[in-house]
Amino acid sequence: MSTFAVGDEDFLLDGRPVRLLSGALHYFRVHEGQWEHRLGMLRAMGLNCVETYVPWNLYAPEPGRYGDVEALGRFLDAVARAGMRAIVRPGPYICAEWENGGLPHWLTGPLGRRVRTLDPEFLGPVEAWFRRLLPQVVERQVDRGGPVVLVQVENEYGSYGSDQGYLEWLAELLRQCGVSVPLFTSDGPEDHMLTGGSVPGVLATANFGSGAREGFAVLRRHQPSGPLMCMEFWCGWFDHWGTEHAVRGAEDAADALREILECGASVNVYMAHGGTNFAGWAGANRAGELHDGPLRATVTSYDYDAPVDEAGRPTEKFWRFREVLAAYAEGPLPELPEPPARLAAPASGVLDGWASLGRVLGVLGGEETVTPVPPTFEELGVDRGLVRYRLTVPGPRQPYPLSVTGLRDRAVVYVDGLPAGVLDAEEAVLAEPVAGPAVVDLWVESLGRVNYGPRQAEPKGITGGVRHERQYLHGVRARGLRLDAFEPMAVEKVPFESAADRSGPGLYRGTLEVAGAGDAVLRLPGATRGFVWVNGFCLGRYWAVGPQESLFVPGPVLREGANEVWVLELEGGAGGGVALDAL
Repeated sequence: MSTFAVGDEDFLLDGRPVRLLSGALHYFRVHEGQWEHRLGMLRAMGLNCVETYVPWNLYAPEPGRYGDVEALGRFLDAVARAGMRAIVRPGPYICAEWENGGLPHWLTGPLGRRVRTLDPEFLGPVEAWFRRLLPQVVERQVDRGGPVVLVQVENEYGSYGSDQGYLEWLAELLRQCGVSVPLFTSDGPEDHMLTGGSVPGVLATANFGSGAREGFAVLRRHQPSGPLMCMEFWCGWFDHWGTEHAVRGAEDAADALREILECGASVNVYMAHGGTNFAGWAGANRAGELHDGPLRATVTSYDYDAPVDEAGRPTEKFWRFREVLAAYAEGPLPELPEPPARLAAPASGVLDGWASLGRVLGVLGGEETVTPVPPTFEELGVDRGLVRYRLTVPGPRQPYPLSVTGLRDRAVVYVDGLPAGVLDAEEAVLAEPVAGPAVVDLWVESLGRVNYGPRQAEPKGITGGVRHERQYLHGVRARGLRLDAFEPMAVEKVPFESAADRSGPGLYRGTLEVAGAGDAVLRLPGATRGFVWVNGFCLGRYWAVGPQESLFVPGPVLREGANEVWVLELEGGAGGGVALDAL
């Protein structure tokens, strides 16, 4: 058993000064079969600690129903086997470019801006969640022989709010649940952020990508003593759909890391290995300096231009970081672990089965509701997926513009069963007027809930209404289609037909013959936007707008011989087939 404490200037492990050389690795963004390899890569880079968030919404699809919470414990056990320490950031809010910042949709829907405050209707579910989750952490703390040395209180709260009572309540809840290792907060090195996000008696840390000396100087004004730590050293960045790929030079990042360490500080490299936003869990941001502008959806890859890339391979940044970190290691750094198996040979296949979106909705969709105005995704119980809104334009009447107010995020529109256009918040009026009578279907997809800033907790779907000229259309039939409804036994019930003459939206099905299974990338030539599953495992969203052009396929997902592929195409067609390429 060991002790870990916060001293006047250093962290203390069994009373001896220790520097944390940590790297962020989100276990939920990495296939469990590859955790050991990724941890080995972090050790080989020169790190002695690993940091992870915990996404509440991943484990709580509905109030009071929990999934595989024990996955966190299994990961922490893997950390211990790797000979590393662990930092756990349980939220309840995590940001992380993750759907809704980790908060469940069923909570943010009714509460809105009341989340992340001392509001009792928010605190009750938080307490229930922490009492379910935290035993995985508590029994693996360093003073019980485990790897956990630090636990975070909330996350970058100073970038969002100023409810000090909430932060103090949360710190006390962590202690009541048995957290005995030091607590900490992390915020940007700005006065208003550190003022809003710090908790008396709790270690404050700073997040930045460069300018360590200036950042730590600001932190010292707020916290005159205690260890210095950059809890998020941003060595790269993430991408949004429709933008340029973000890249940071290896030498520039290594120089910034060196400056942090020359300050005598501990560090957490964010990200050391980013992984993948499988299953549509990518979040979204709002553009603009105040994060309240147009929606910017995050891509499926969370490569982050990290030193260990999405497929677990060392990059030039890895080698430059290894050189910097070697000077702070106790003895020689370990060799790199054996790389995971790579796909031995490319494979391609034809998507020969097809089912219309309407047929898929009929089998896998939720119950249809009939309401005067469009319900939100939250009111329909949809976290990731889409909703079909069906309205009738009365008639006879002459053609008028059809528009949608409060649209989030993207709608493919049909009038009397025929494609009529694609709308979003910036282009919310159909190009061609609509005459009545007519039946209008709007298939709306959530591109990810906002994970950061003042627009967090905003609802998805049609949050205003549908208008014909100035007149609202009432009497809305709505039905949701959740991504987690796509399970093998359920999809088997979908009535597929031949895809030979099909090129539009729908669920496509086909097979890939694989010889020499291993890590690969999947491509969909000619497809526009949607989701892909391989052997029932959802790889995530694809979208032709880029910058991401392929999806990472973890080797453990593939098998020798036939592999079943489903493609849910929402906007164009997927008749171009599917291809697996070696890395």
